Amino acid sequence: MHPLSPALHGAKSLVVVIAGLSWSTLSRVGFGWFAAMVTALALGATVLAVVSWYNTGYHVVGRELRVYEGLLWRRTRAIPLERLQAVEVVRPLLAQLTGLAELRLEVVGGGKTEAPLAYLGVAEAAALRQRLLALAGTGAAPGPRAATPAAAGPGVGHGASPVPPGRALHDVANRDLLVSQLLTPQAFLLPFGVAFVAAQFLSEGSWSFIAVASTLTAMAGVLLQPVRRVLDDWNFRLARDEGTLRIRNGLLETRAQTVPLNRVQTVGVTWPLLWRAKGWLRLRLEVAGYAAGEPDDRNRPDRLLPVGDAATGERIVAEVLPGVRLSGLATSLPPTRARWLRPLSRRAVGAGLDERVFAARSGLVARQLTVVPYARIQSVRVTQGPAQRRLRLATVHADTAGGAGAAAHDRDLAEAWWLAAELTARAQAARHLHR
Repeated sequence: MHPLSPALHGAKSLVVVIAGLSWSTLSRVGFGWFAAMVTALALGATVLAVVSWYNTGYHVVGRELRVYEGLLWRRTRAIPLERLQAVEVVRPLLAQLTGLAELRLEVVGGGKTEAPLAYLGVAEAAALRQRLLALAGTGAAPGPRAATPAAAGPGVGHGASPVPPGRALHDVANRDLLVSQLLTPQAFLLPFGVAFVAAQFLSEGSWSFIAVASTLTAMAGVLLQPVRRVLDDWNFRLARDEGTLRIRNGLLETRAQTVPLNRVQTVGVTWPLLWRAKGWLRLRLEVAGYAAGEPDDRNRPDRLLPVGDAATGERIVAEVLPGVRLSGLATSLPPTRARWLRPLSRRAVGAGLDERVFAARSGLVARQLTVVPYARIQSVRVTQGPAQRRLRLATVHADTAGGAGAAAHDRDLAEAWWLAAELTARAQAARHLHR
């Protein structure tokens, strides 16, 4: 790893240490002893980080990435590159300030992101990513050394952020991103939330550290979600490079992600209520092979378009699913008797079979459309609840390797069995065609 890696890990540990030592500790031992405790713990964490850095490394052997770590208990992880789905270059704020980057690997069947290599130089990280993806995709034998930094493309230098190569598809305007987050229920409720927290604080009449910290924490909880979305999707750029999508986004933490098009399971379209006046929508992906158990959902490459108009959405969907016209997907409503189960939302749900995809829509306030290519359907299920059995209704699920899939809710029972058989037949034909 890069020699500055222990400093970055030590800085993280210092923040944790200071947060762990409470205000009561400072008041009991005094500032001098408190500073000594913080210094001692920070030095200890830095020493451990240096020892860990000295005993951590990686090696590409054939078509296998091996990661070595540990001093007393040595651990070697061998990752077959044929199972590799993507390699992301992630740059947290401290890494951006020091010209470093972190490499995260997504592997088929992994419970979480594998073997994060933290930290490497930006040029080295970009070159290693190119090499690993080339080995995973082509099966060619590796050369005697990694690709040179120049192979990573223009704009990748010691202090530069990686730029998506390939053909540019769309750049989201930061102004639209800000406006889209202002047109959300959370943004409309922000003034009320801040006023409530402030009123609670003032009514207590306490200016103690605990009272101030609790108030700031509560306000942060109110403000965090829309602010985090803006920071995560800042400077969002989408490009296509042969059979992959290249996504770059982020302000405080930049991310350069690669999404193989042959791993895309579904495309989800959402029309939030307050966005409809501007004709905006949001696109998301369901990608097979990515860690569903990852605690931080930002690690999942599900963003396809944070905000955009209908024409942009139509064009991007056509890139991901060739031959599919978003505006041409027709869906039919459930039978009239389904209103007993959905008195308000019956007309908001529907399903339909297109030439290449299965489409299902739902959502009363925020309209949603899920598009599943037939070749990605892994299984088809027909389910009935007690109320559905009395009304002779059923729900048809088209499951995918990504986990979510799509569902046609509350269809007539005979139609549900016909739809299940048709989906099964079309899925088998599509998989046979793609062999």
